[in-house]
Amino acid sequence: MRRSRLVSPTLRSNDSVVTTRPDGTSGPLDDSVVLRLRIAAVVWGALWLLLGLVNKHLIAPSLAIPADSGIPWTPAADALAVLCVTLSAVVIFLAPRLANEPSRLVNVALGFEIVLAFAIAVIDQWEPRVIEGRLSWICVLVIMQPAIVPSPPAKTLTASLIAASMDPLGLYLAHLRGVDLPPLTLLAWACLPTYLCALLAIVPSAVIHRLSRQVSKAREMGSYRLGELIDRGAMGEVWRARHRLLARPAAIKLIRPELLSGFDPDREAATLRRFLREADAAASLQCPHSVQLYDFGVTREREMYLVMELLDGITLEHLVRRFGPQPAARVTHIMEQACLSLAEAHGRGLLHRDIKPANIQLCRLGLEFDFVKVVDFGLVKPIGADASEQTMVTSPEAVTGTPAYMAPEAVSGEAPDGRADLYSLGCVGYYLLTGSLVFPAQTPIQMILMHAQAQPEPPSARAGRTVPTGLECLVMACLAKDPNQRPRSADQLGEELRRCGTETWSQANARDWWDQHLRSEASSSPTEPTATPLEV
Repeated sequence: MRRSRLVSPTLRSNDSVVTTRPDGTSGPLDDSVVLRLRIAAVVWGALWLLLGLVNKHLIAPSLAIPADSGIPWTPAADALAVLCVTLSAVVIFLAPRLANEPSRLVNVALGFEIVLAFAIAVIDQWEPRVIEGRLSWICVLVIMQPAIVPSPPAKTLTASLIAASMDPLGLYLAHLRGVDLPPLTLLAWACLPTYLCALLAIVPSAVIHRLSRQVSKAREMGSYRLGELIDRGAMGEVWRARHRLLARPAAIKLIRPELLSGFDPDREAATLRRFLREADAAASLQCPHSVQLYDFGVTREREMYLVMELLDGITLEHLVRRFGPQPAARVTHIMEQACLSLAEAHGRGLLHRDIKPANIQLCRLGLEFDFVKVVDFGLVKPIGADASEQTMVTSPEAVTGTPAYMAPEAVSGEAPDGRADLYSLGCVGYYLLTGSLVFPAQTPIQMILMHAQAQPEPPSARAGRTVPTGLECLVMACLAKDPNQRPRSADQLGEELRRCGTETWSQANARDWWDQHLRSEASSSPTEPTATPLEV
């Protein structure tokens, strides 16, 4: 199902993928909500600690302020202040841990609001005579709460009215202690502003609720519903998604064209045209070792999107970072499968141009383990295209690819062919065998120059261990400066890898490794759900 026309944005969250947001809409929780709640907890905790405990016990006595000139501060007030400071610390601790449970996070925030209101009311109403002509801090609390943690208007109103009712509760507790209360009409007049603020709190709550629904509707694309955000990078975002009619999870990559075109309208239009043409080419790839592109398009907001299969696995970059250099047999197994993907792409006249460990994913596919998927075909380019025919993810002046894995001819002005991808694949094999880059350098420019001029150290010398001669020779052949000295094609490299003399990495080996190292991830959720890394 491919589409290369302009489409209306129709991407909505699916309840089976994500939970309900605090504002009542379906969708991923905005990280700023957690941050705002933590900041509010810090502020309230500091107010109780500094203006309450420190001021009353350290500052006020030294100023000889008359006892009847302010709100009475009793041992009960000390206990409530300690409670609020402690509760603030608890909220600061819990908030990030409830980021994926929006409903519980809202309940914690509203409970925090009510406890703060109770403490304020008990202290304020300890001597009810002091409430005349003064607004309660509860007014500030109930007005600010909807902006800090959005919740549905009905829930906001309920919590705000409960918080406002803490003043009458404080008066009742004072009455139980035998305190004489002012006339009822005066008490009602004094509590009225707090209840008015509680009613007014539904205004920002309703506005934020409506805006959230508009944002959710604006992020709808095609027939896919957004789930949680998987990754965010300089080029855009990757979201988990699900088709609204088919039970098929997917990953959606969103790219704003102005990020690629520098806000130049003409270049942006050209970028969109290239995107549609090249996405169509990428969607034609059928090799099971290439990530499958389900859909693509451009929204009315001119945001480009790609819908791809959601992978259950781990990138080679994370594999080496977590588990170190890999056995030669496994490296051979991985490179053979990557060659199958590249062979089809090259056979269709397409270059990948950004082969690197982050763009090769090791997956669990059904009962198969260590199934390789080559991802991020967003840099695909017709073989032989010159610099004036750039791709959808670059500006005409940009050099595409990753310096640590870039073939010398890719930056020399020559028109690269499939052997440039084989050079990058050789760098990947080197990284898997040694755990280090072919040419470590301080800057990208230095690294590019080393790829163009320096001779690489053999993997066995870099790793300090034996590497099968056949595999090492193939990796070094891929790293030849002259493309003519590399394997002629991905097909030839794959065939030579199968004959290079390394031990066979069987499905039993792969299954044992996954059971030993990734059992928990493999049995619960996708280990590495980023189907398309964003770095370029």
